[in-house]
This record gives sequence, C-alpha cells and structure tokens, in this order.
Amino acid sequence: MNKARTCLWTVILLIVALSECTTPSQAQLSTSRLFADHMVLQRNQKITVWGWCKNAAKVKVTLNGQQANTTADTKGNWKAVLSPMAAGGPYVMDITSGKEHLQYKDVMLGEVWICSGQSNMQFFLNQATGYEQEQKQADTIPVRQFLVPQKMSLTPEKQLSGGEWIKALADKVGYFSAVGYYFAKQLAKKLHVTIGIVHSSWGASQAECWISKEGLLRSPELSTVVKQQPDNWPAIKKLAEADIKAYAYHNQPVKNYQVSQLAQESPAFFNTWPTGTLGPWQWQANWYAYRGTGFMQRSMVLYDDLVNAPSALKLGDTDADIDLYINGKSIFKGALPKGKMIDLPTGTWKIGENNLVLQLLSDQKDPWWFGFGLNGDMANTYIKFATTTMPLADYKWHLMPDFSKPYRVEPTTNQTVFTVYNAMVNPLVPLSVAGVAWYQGESNAARANQYKTTLPLLINDWRSKWKTNLPFMIVQLPAFGPFQNSNQGSTWAELREAQTIALKLPNTGIAITYDVGNPQNLHPTNKAPVGMRLADAALNKVYHFPGVDISPVYQSATFLEGAAWVTFTEADKGLTTKNSSTPKGFELAGADHKFYPAQAQITGEKVKVWCSQVKEPVSVRYAWSDSPLTANLYSKSGLPVSPFRSDDYPGITAGKKLQLFK
Repeated sequence: MNKARTCLWTVILLIVALSECTTPSQAQLSTSRLFADHMVLQRNQKITVWGWCKNAAKVKVTLNGQQANTTADTKGNWKAVLSPMAAGGPYVMDITSGKEHLQYKDVMLGEVWICSGQSNMQFFLNQATGYEQEQKQADTIPVRQFLVPQKMSLTPEKQLSGGEWIKALADKVGYFSAVGYYFAKQLAKKLHVTIGIVHSSWGASQAECWISKEGLLRSPELSTVVKQQPDNWPAIKKLAEADIKAYAYHNQPVKNYQVSQLAQESPAFFNTWPTGTLGPWQWQANWYAYRGTGFMQRSMVLYDDLVNAPSALKLGDTDADIDLYINGKSIFKGALPKGKMIDLPTGTWKIGENNLVLQLLSDQKDPWWFGFGLNGDMANTYIKFATTTMPLADYKWHLMPDFSKPYRVEPTTNQTVFTVYNAMVNPLVPLSVAGVAWYQGESNAARANQYKTTLPLLINDWRSKWKTNLPFMIVQLPAFGPFQNSNQGSTWAELREAQTIALKLPNTGIAITYDVGNPQNLHPTNKAPVGMRLADAALNKVYHFPGVDISPVYQSATFLEGAAWVTFTEADKGLTTKNSSTPKGFELAGADHKFYPAQAQITGEKVKVWCSQVKEPVSVRYAWSDSPLTANLYSKSGLPVSPFRSDDYPGITAGKKLQLFK
C-alpha cells in the first residue's frame, strides 16, 4: 500500500473512498472486505462470515477443520456462522458456492478490537514519539490492522469502500493508529495471542456522527437534530454554504477583498471578522465545509527595544502558497517552504500596534497536513527578535474566506449526524470482536454537558447493533489549552467528567491521560502511555488479568470539621504524589460556590483537603482545568487519579446543544 492510499490526512483518500462503489455484487460470490488474507478473527466467540452471491445459492465456509453451510436469501445476502475456536493459526479460509471459490490465507484467531474516534486515534505511528524504535521491532509484534477508509453516507451501507489487513511490518507499521498499535502491542504481550485492530476513525468528527439514525431518534434530546438534516447532499451543501456566509459576514451581503487593499487597513478594520487560530480551517468554527482560499490577520503591540532590532517570522510548518504583508509592506509572496524562517528587515515594525495580513492561496503541499490553514503550534509559530520571541499560536487571528476565487462546499462530520456510522461502522456489523477502544471528545468539548447523554447513547447504540454487551474502553482527554481555575470553568474538564460518568455503564473502562498531553498541541506525540493505559483498562475490566492496575476514580467526599475527605476506587494499594511531597491541584468552595486553591494530605486510601479561605466547604474539585499542570496525585502503581468534582453546579457548557446549521 503506497503513501497516498494509506494517509488519512489527504483529500485523495476521501475522494477515492467517495468514488468507489459500495453496493455488493449479488451475482458473483463475494464477502465483506473484512474477510481477506492476513485477517484476525475473534477467538472463543461464534464467527460470523457474510457476503453476497447469486440469489438463493448455497454457500459453504470452512476454517480450521470446521464447516458451515448456508443459503443466500432472494436478494443474494448470505451469512454463515462457525463455532467458537481457540487462538491459533495461520489457517486458510475457503468459501465456495457452486463453481465459485474464494480463499483467504494467513488467517489468525486472536483478539479483535475496533479502534475508533477522532484525530488522536487517527494519529499515525510514524508521527509519534518512539516510531523509529517500534519500526525496528515491528516484525516481531503479533499485531495486524484493518484500516477503514473515511467515507460519509446518508444511508446505511453494507460493504466498506476499501481496506485490507496489514501486518505490523517495518515498512507498514508507520500507518497504524499509534494509540491502536500500543494498545494492541500491550494486549499481545499479556495475552500471548495475535491482536487485530479494525481502525475506523476520522479527525475532528463529533460523536453524533458515529451514532446510527435509529439510535439518535431514540434520544428525545438528539432526535430533533436528525429532523434538521436534509436527506440529500445538495440540500446539505446549500445549508452549509449559507451558514458559512452568514457567519463570515454577520448575515450581511458578501464582500470581496484584495490582499493589497487589506494590507493598508488599520487593525481595527478586522474586528468584525470571525476569530480563529492556527491549524486547518476544516477544524474551526463554521469553516468546516469551506474549501478554497482565504485571508488571515493578526495585530500585535511592540515597543522601542523590539522595533529597532532585526527579526524573523516563522509560520510553523506551513508550506502553502502565501502572500504576506506587514504594516502595508509586501514581505513574501509565493510558495513558502516548510519550516522556513522569513527574515524581516529593520523598519518592518513600528512602535505601537502592528498589522500582519496574509492570503493563503493554496492547501498545504505536504499531504500529511490537513488541507487549508496555517500549520503549527506555540513551539514553532512566532516572531523572533534579538532578545525575545513572541508566540503567534493563539486565538487572536481573524479569518475570512475569499469568495472571489473558486471555492466549493464539502459538508463534514461536524455538520451531519449518523453519516459516518452509515459508512464506517454499519458495514462492520456483525463482525465478532472483543470490544471497542474509543478516543473521541475534543470536537464535543464545547457541548461537554450534552456529552453526558451522547456518549452513553453511542455505547448503547453500538451494543444494540452487535446484539451484545460490547466492552468500551475510553481514553479520557489529555491536557490541552489554558490552565484555568474552577471559577473560570473548563470545557475539557467537563468533557472528562462526561467520559467518567459513562463508566456507570457495565463493561466500560477508562485510561486517564491528562499527565501525558501537551497544553500547546492538540495532538500530543507521546502515544505509548495512552495506548498502554487503555490496554491495561481492557486487561483489568475485560480479561480480568491479575496484577494489572488502573487509575483511581473519585468515589465520594465527606465534609467534616472544615475539611473534605475524598475516597477513590482502585486506591486500595495507596496513593502518592509526583514532583512534590504534598498533593496539588485541589480546590474547595463553600456555600457561595467560589473556589479557592486548597491544601491536601494523603491519609491511607483517602485524601484530606482544606483551605483557610473556606471554613465550611461544601464542594471539592481536583484537576479542574483544560491543562491541569499542577495536579500530581497518583496511585502507588504510578497511574494518575482522574480529575473530578463533588458538586453538580451548572458548568460553562450547560445548555449548549448540537445544531447542524445556525
């Protein structure tokens, strides 16, 4: 498989996926694409094999000495069921119908997990820390991956648009989901069987897109959204385009701009433009569906010691065609090489407010980057002066599409519901699997309170489709963004809480990861601990593997004599701290709901929390921030304690609901 076909970040793959026919041929013997050479099938469960052939034809499936016979229905659909088998292989699967014959080789029986979610599950191993080391040993790791092509559909599909089973070999493993790979590697190490991961994920996708239409209609809260969505793509595109223009121009007529004219405007001119940040426009606000060119502007205040010094501008890893102006002067025009420092002559800047305007004239040239926008983070997007560096990775940019040039509208996973389920999950049913590894939530953080409904709905929906109590192992969101306190509120803390609440469902587990995130990068590269903790959750909750610990989770709080006494599950071996002798990251509030930083002390399996400003506490919180950098409470097994709050005060996402079109 070459790079262009394996890279989920490219538009090419999406186009290929959308263009392929997914209607199974009913005249010729075929199977779901999940059945192929090198596949992994679930041990110790009934194995369902399905496909299509001539109407009412007889079909025989044989594997490992077993045989299953079936007859296709009047539409050519057939399904055969083999009895449970122990782990082993390699085997050969033969499927015959009359004179037609299919044969799949190198079939293994082991553990099969669906790895699903958004970009941090999609994130490839060759982008992760430690890839080179994993590449060297990949040939010895009994892990295989089936990569589900990205596709959206308004109707449930039976067949996948593509995909094949790939072994974790040195020249292939880089295209595995990094979290999925480390998850599978840890399971293989402990269980001593081949692990197969069915990788079905999509960057920036919201959870509601992964739920079936029937599942959404069962929810009083989300069923209204289903009714908002047209039943055809042209109508959806029309609504999406109207949404973009209304958002950009505040429901006023469209205006066309020239970058040279914009460069002469004062910074105040751009105050009516929508704000945004670095990264793909496809992941920002109402730009999700926009495909074209556009303008970005940012102002900054400088003083005398910086104005008279040499400087340089770095726009992250951007390698698009750009036209750049600073304070009305043309600075750079053309193809910007990835990582280039743009040297700025003395006199570029002025004392007071400065104006940087650029036009993005193309998508990124590197297909690993996701289309249109600036690509970078705080570490590599900045102005460098002789004595200091000014970071530019923030939400102070103004964004505006350029409707005077060719553009198109492509509705995405953030502007539809159930479309990803139809094309990327429904064709997986009824594959026998051990469970689901789920890493998603970033795109739902602005509606975190609603996620308390959405995530359990998704879990129960998938379980209804598989007709089994499918295990779900959840990755809690890592650190990303600012370090707030509880008085300011945190969308990511509320989303983490919603993920933890989902543990009330049976057969669920969670991997706590806020300590291995990156506050400056939505996609932290340190994926190994994430995958390994996720595997430990499965080993503990699903396989009941002895000696495998998981993170402590808040259980209760008792308020006595001016202090909170907090208890946790999974803390029977005791608690400890990192980087400090005392626990950090706690807050207390009294009846006024105003929170103050609190002191804490470990007392056996409990933590005592108190604060001089709060004489009679009624609420305690821990690590309640987008990036809880000071939180340091761990189990003695070395696993972080999950963020929590004892109260149920309305959060900053209360009342915020999903709307497809404004």
